[in-house]
Amino acid sequence: MLEPKKDDFWFLPLGGTGEIGMNLNLYGHNGKWIMVDCGVSFDEPLHPPYRNHADSSEAQTHRVVAPDPSFIANQKEQLAGIVITHAHEDHVGAIPYLWSRFQCPIYTTSFTAEVLRRKLVQTKLDHKVPIVEVSPGATQQLGPFTLEWLAVTHSLPEPYALKISTDVGSVLHTADWKIDAQPVTGAPFDSALYRRLGSENILALVGDSTNAVKAGFSISERNCYDGLLSTIRSQSGRVVVTCFGSNIARLITLAKIAKKTGRYMALFGRSLLNMYSIARHQGIWPDDLPLADPFHLGYLPANEVLAVATGSQGEKNTALARMANDVHPQLQLDKGDTVVYSSIVIPGNEEAVERINRTLKSRGITTVLSEDSVLPIHASGHPCQEELKLMYHWVKPQIAIPVHGEALHLHAHAELARECGIKKCYVGENGDLYRLAPQASIRRQVVKTGRIPLQQE
Repeated sequence: MLEPKKDDFWFLPLGGTGEIGMNLNLYGHNGKWIMVDCGVSFDEPLHPPYRNHADSSEAQTHRVVAPDPSFIANQKEQLAGIVITHAHEDHVGAIPYLWSRFQCPIYTTSFTAEVLRRKLVQTKLDHKVPIVEVSPGATQQLGPFTLEWLAVTHSLPEPYALKISTDVGSVLHTADWKIDAQPVTGAPFDSALYRRLGSENILALVGDSTNAVKAGFSISERNCYDGLLSTIRSQSGRVVVTCFGSNIARLITLAKIAKKTGRYMALFGRSLLNMYSIARHQGIWPDDLPLADPFHLGYLPANEVLAVATGSQGEKNTALARMANDVHPQLQLDKGDTVVYSSIVIPGNEEAVERINRTLKSRGITTVLSEDSVLPIHASGHPCQEELKLMYHWVKPQIAIPVHGEALHLHAHAELARECGIKKCYVGENGDLYRLAPQASIRRQVVKTGRIPLQQE
């Protein structure tokens, strides 16, 4: 059994390194482990493309896929706790399916805890899983680890980075983040939290690589308001906007635009309705932005309709897919209507999105993708190159460990870190053991990793 000694501080990703999605990270020290995030991906094969499996029979996709947790499940007595950084599916979505293998407390903040509780109802674990709600900025002791929650900005409420401290050193685990001075929900990004880390001799920065190939800065959620307002205001027919279901900020922006343009807005898709309900429950949704009943939208004049629908990645049986195929029970689209993608197309989903768009265009319905729009109709929740550089200049870690990305993103991230003066940059993948102390190194494929299906169509 792989067991960290009292002088060891290890990082071991089981998911999310070498790929985007299904994040599952382990930190080991003094005989104990903690897990940071436990997520899923959708419509993925069980053999990841980055492992170069050539057998075409392995190309079958599964509706919901998670990292194989066997390594840590087989020594769950050494797992001091599970920490969830925020409420996106690729960070929290596997908990309802995998928690019974660990049976340890989960630590997270209020919004994420509410999202998780509702997920646990579906697997009848809602009264069995101990969830410890952590106050923003708090510290928490989990075995030999001291955790400090550090606020970041992202595309949903209450995203946090973690400072993970042990007797032999500290790590900054950024999770998903960006620098947003004008977020729609939550406080602006506070660089002071990270500037102070620069004097604390941080051992390693384990960081988001999603946009490491993109120059400049990410745009603010506030910029989406202007771009979406101009796009929607110019349309005379129905407008359907599709976006990621968890993006509460985008939903609030669209509700403001509906009010400004005299349209009635309704949500189509369970994930959107669930997130709206949680935002109301948590006091995040503004009281002056009421939504219409989806059943009523179909009876309104076309120029008064703003529908927000799931299905931005071309998924089958989502609200947008059913609208495209004219089989949605609540809303029918006609020639002259417009579908706006307030999202990016995640690599690998291009064909599915194009399939839906061909169907829409054949019916005379216009489609506007964020990648093709001259106006900002989507804002990424991840840092671009200049934001990554700032973080390295502030924190000054001894080691850079790029995660949350495919090989292209990880190598681009590492090169940026080197440009910032970080001498040790380790690019690896799931199953590699990053030894941070006492002597920094990386050992390749120490732990067997894989993927398991959680749900199939």
